[in-house]
Amino acid sequence: MTTTKKQTPLFDWHKAHGANIVEFGDYLMPVWYASARNEHLAVVAQAGLFDTSHMATIRVFGKDAYELLQWCFTRNLDACVGKDNAPLTDGKCVYGLFLDEHGHAIDDSIVYKIKDGEYMVEVNASQGGPVSKHLTEQAKGKDVRIVDLTDKVGKIDIQGPASIKTMAKILKNPEVVFDKLPYFSAKGHFDPASTLAAQVQMLDGTPILLSRSGYTGEVGFEMFVERDKTVKLWEAIMKAGEAFGVIACGLASRDSLRTGAVLPLSHQDIGHWPCINNPWPFALPFAASGSGFTKKFLGSAALEQAAPTAEWTLTYVGHDLRKVDGHGSKVFHNGQEIGVVLTCATDMAIGRHEDKIYSIATPDKPAGLAIKGLCAGFIKVKTKLAPGTTVEIKDAKRTLPVVIETDVRPDRTARKALKSFM
Repeated sequence: MTTTKKQTPLFDWHKAHGANIVEFGDYLMPVWYASARNEHLAVVAQAGLFDTSHMATIRVFGKDAYELLQWCFTRNLDACVGKDNAPLTDGKCVYGLFLDEHGHAIDDSIVYKIKDGEYMVEVNASQGGPVSKHLTEQAKGKDVRIVDLTDKVGKIDIQGPASIKTMAKILKNPEVVFDKLPYFSAKGHFDPASTLAAQVQMLDGTPILLSRSGYTGEVGFEMFVERDKTVKLWEAIMKAGEAFGVIACGLASRDSLRTGAVLPLSHQDIGHWPCINNPWPFALPFAASGSGFTKKFLGSAALEQAAPTAEWTLTYVGHDLRKVDGHGSKVFHNGQEIGVVLTCATDMAIGRHEDKIYSIATPDKPAGLAIKGLCAGFIKVKTKLAPGTTVEIKDAKRTLPVVIETDVRPDRTARKALKSFM
């Protein structure tokens, strides 16, 4: 039996503007328009606009909302903001995981504190139902109300250095909006009934929840808006961004950009195995000593038990832009098969020179360096390998030497102050 795929509010726009459409999760989504390579480069050099309305928004209300999230979410909400590990306060958001009792990832998510007794959780495509069900099961006996807004909220991401100047052209009082908006903070609300709705508005008064976050490693915003306002917001941004080289982008460049930013894809790089021994320790509440967690949470006991013997997920970068087939290709070291490839993508904005990786955004890159892109991604192997170790990734067509690295695309802009782009 054929299942009808869902469409975001922007589907007709994508079709009208020549997007190549693919099935992703339960949705029909643009994978690229004219060129995934050019879309990737645009985000690093100018800015790109992404339809992310396939992602799901969950609202969590009630006296016990904090208690529920503190138990179900991996990050310690009492100590998770900034270098000082401050508590999650109004207008701040934090990345982490929802795990099951085995320490396996149900989904990775961003939790927003709107105010006391009100939180918002952003999860991946098709995960609104599963995560809402999980939270509901864990909320038994608590004063909590969970509202799954899957397909009821529009979401758009603009990413790249030109995103600030672009948004300044479509917002009321942009200087006020951008003031005191550090990385992983948010202002406004998509619900017109919220007391926060006046904080961030389009010039015509449409309210937006504007989040200083993203999935590319580059500076930008994630925006939440009432579903029937999604196309209007998208078209306003596209028009405002014409002068700055902003283009529409699809899933292919989103995947290659997040790989270059060393960010996992849910149910591919994290999934049904213990979510530990990987490049994302910041998603767990490790104590400053590096031993143990600062709180107990659902799955924490299983992770502590699994850590000594669990497989390792590691980051690698190749020597050119060639790739192997992604998920499931084999990994070899010294002639022995040691694991599998989880992700293999090409970051088109980087290149190697004398074993050092440079980006097109690197200010001191060697003169004349031709940056053509490097394959990169994640492998899951039996034992930890030191950075600098060469392994081979292999599919049915080719074998490629790659190097274990701690980072991929240097000189990313996500954490830079907004004023430096205005």
